Amino acid sequence: MTTTDRPFPPARPGAGERYATPQQVSQYRLGDTTLVGGEGIRAWDSEGREYLDCVSGTFNLLLGHQHPEVMAAVREQTERLVFASSSFRTEPTDRLMQELAAISPPNLTRVNLRSSSGSTANEGAIKMAQLHTGRRDVIVPFRAHLGQSIATAGLNGTAKLRAPFPYRYPGGLHVPGPYCFRCFYRQTPDTCGMLCVERIEDFITYASSGSVACVVIEPISGAGGNIVPPDGYLQELRRFCDEHEIVLVFDEIQTGLGRTGSMFAADHFGVQPHMMTLAKGLTGSGLPMAAILTEERMADWDRGLHGFTYGSHTLSAAAALATLEVVRRPGFLENVRASGEVLLTRLRDLQRDRPVLGDVRGIGLMLGVELVEPDGSPAVARARAYQRALQDHGVLVRVSEHGEGSTIELRPPLILTPDEAHLVADRFAEALEEIT
Repeated sequence: MTTTDRPFPPARPGAGERYATPQQVSQYRLGDTTLVGGEGIRAWDSEGREYLDCVSGTFNLLLGHQHPEVMAAVREQTERLVFASSSFRTEPTDRLMQELAAISPPNLTRVNLRSSSGSTANEGAIKMAQLHTGRRDVIVPFRAHLGQSIATAGLNGTAKLRAPFPYRYPGGLHVPGPYCFRCFYRQTPDTCGMLCVERIEDFITYASSGSVACVVIEPISGAGGNIVPPDGYLQELRRFCDEHEIVLVFDEIQTGLGRTGSMFAADHFGVQPHMMTLAKGLTGSGLPMAAILTEERMADWDRGLHGFTYGSHTLSAAAALATLEVVRRPGFLENVRASGEVLLTRLRDLQRDRPVLGDVRGIGLMLGVELVEPDGSPAVARARAYQRALQDHGVLVRVSEHGEGSTIELRPPLILTPDEAHLVADRFAEALEEIT
């Protein structure tokens, strides 16, 4: 029985009981496992079981659990100043803006730290694009995940996250993304002529309001199934956006800060977006913070138009500075690439004689394993079963599309070593026997 089909527990304790159980008071269903500790790539539950955390918490523990340098920076900042109103500057936030501007693609010269999550950063980027262009619509690929706020939920590229709500943020225009394994246009990369960019023109002409402000795209689709675009796609998309005076926003909330083995996916693919959003791994070990990076032409921005109490958080900024120091060290990104290559190669070795593994794809330490049925259709039930089997074998992973997809998502902390990558692959092989 899964967490989605078990009976929901009674809401109140019995007569004479002082406290309800966590399951009885939680407004949503809880999982079965309670984590009590973590260090590096490992986490432990209340029963003493050890896990290799291959989703880095929620893709946000870039440097793993309790990274000592990040924790030391947090403790030091706690003793000085935990929080300051955005009406004031602080040394950590000033330095963080400078550092982000220094490492970003050279056209991105301005930094906005007034968001505290990926959802609010993406909303801020959309607001900026609308204000700058004077236009409305937002183009989003199928399967994309922009966030969980009411606006970003309405723009997400899957109906599941839009369906429960009676009203949607207006102007969302969804178009087929660069999903070569299941091409919407039934083409292959060598024959398609990049239809997934070319046909956006038709969507604008016939399905939009005629007023398009921006395209928001994850350079590698995260929750949508770890979909890596074909060579040339993002370059062609940038050309299309320039031609139509549309702002191109890279959502690098999952791909940024070393995840692909380059500082940003924009660097890996050699494409400079007009804007970039960051969150999740920005603080390395779990504190909330987000950033929007923009070109100089979008610098004329009234800060009162987009700001949140915990945006620009002083303590989080200190953690982010420590994280950037680690990620920028010589050899760090080389290790990401080396460990990612070991894991990708081992998983593709498993794929050779196991038809259930339809596609193994990824860059750096952002990998996906898509499971298929014998007829080639998505193996959603098998993916869930594989996730459970992997947890039984001490590996934590996620299933794409919020558990409704068929791709096993792997995002281990970037400190994973090649030897640890081999260990993960060994356990993948063991768990695979249980579902095949």
